[in-house]
Amino acid sequence: MTTTQSTETPAQTATPPAPGTAPRVQNAVIRYGFIFVTVALFLYFALTEGSFRESATLLDTLRYVSVAAILGLGVTLTMAVGGMDMSVGAVAGLGVSVAAQTMVVLNQVGTVAILAVLVAGALAGLLNALLIVVLKIPDMLATLGTMFVIQGSKLILVDGQSITPGMTLDDGSTAPGTFTDGFLKIDRGTVLGVPVSVLIFGALTVAAWVFLARTRWGRILYAIGANPEASRLAGIRVGAYRALAYVVSGVLASVGGLILASRIGQGDVSAGTSQLLEAVAVALVGTSVLGRGRPNVWGTALGAVLIGIITTGLTIKGLPYYTQDVVEGAVLILALVFSFTLSKRRTA
Repeated sequence: MTTTQSTETPAQTATPPAPGTAPRVQNAVIRYGFIFVTVALFLYFALTEGSFRESATLLDTLRYVSVAAILGLGVTLTMAVGGMDMSVGAVAGLGVSVAAQTMVVLNQVGTVAILAVLVAGALAGLLNALLIVVLKIPDMLATLGTMFVIQGSKLILVDGQSITPGMTLDDGSTAPGTFTDGFLKIDRGTVLGVPVSVLIFGALTVAAWVFLARTRWGRILYAIGANPEASRLAGIRVGAYRALAYVVSGVLASVGGLILASRIGQGDVSAGTSQLLEAVAVALVGTSVLGRGRPNVWGTALGAVLIGIITTGLTIKGLPYYTQDVVEGAVLILALVFSFTLSKRRTA
């Protein structure tokens, strides 16, 4: 019997074609594009304006954005659970009024004022949690309502006028207190040449990053934001974690209010009004960093730094203040393109 040997060769495993240049470039733009924009703007202002390179200017820039950055961290937490806290600016303004009322009118020490402001922020966060978790009002609508309530309550608290040391009270007497030196150091003081408010910003950024990225609770917040129903079926107490996010956001907003109160040294009734848009902007900008497409702490911090670079650079160049809004808006749109348009094309 004759046997025949097969002349067929073993089938070779097909290797996928190497990705082309265009997808690699697009991935690089999505991941690092916004970091490149930040570095490029920094180098442009540093090379064209000598005063921009001074260490004092750079520290003042970080000091300027510290409030918006801290408020942005709170917004980032609420975005992680699929929401949005629109009341952070009002809560920061409430903190300014509470601090002034406590020290100037009630003649209490700075420590008491700090505790009062933090409690006020926590209560504001609890109010948001009640509306959202218990009464089932959509996050944005609930926090918008809270924003208006807090703004009105703040005016009622101070009778619609700013609180200043030595002011005449309703009963004709003079306000007995003043902002204490220790309290004013929250923004005006330095440690080894670094403003205290910048150190607070850095410490809270690290703490928020550890919480969101390195703890079980942070991963649960992201899971709730991605799919709340699946999280509920997995046994997660979705309502409790969403409430936690809004309470922490309220406390962070009150910390921003403490810095603002220390910065202006009076109970300005308009304080915090402009902080909401910047806080939301830096949190949204942060979603584009490293192409993550989701809220993240380091992205929020970078977004705040970028806003500070733009504001400081344009101010040094002598451009009118209203042009800064145009540039900041353009940067926000660019960040949203990185986060949504380009990333969706990559995954399509």
